[in-house]
Amino acid sequence: MAKSNRNQDHSPAWIIQTWLSFIVAVSATSMGIIYLPVDTWIKGFMGMGLTFTIGSTISLVKTQRDIYEGTKLTSRVEEARVEKLLSEHNTI
Repeated sequence: MAKSNRNQDHSPAWIIQTWLSFIVAVSATSMGIIYLPVDTWIKGFMGMGLTFTIGSTISLVKTQRDIYEGTKLTSRVEEARVEKLLSEHNTI
């Protein structure tokens, strides 16, 4: 009845691809803002929007990861309790 808990590790290629796609997306958007034919204050406003979007995305990802990790821990604790109850029940 023992379950094996495996962590799914990411390959180095996947990690490089995710970083490269992030860097390309931010760079392309930044270059688009820089070369946009508008006043400087509008470019600044759009740059701030890009910065806040990146920051909120990082916060969202961290929150989702924390929720997932908390769920994993909770389910492991629950599973350990059930295993303990079953082992106590079977020995009686």
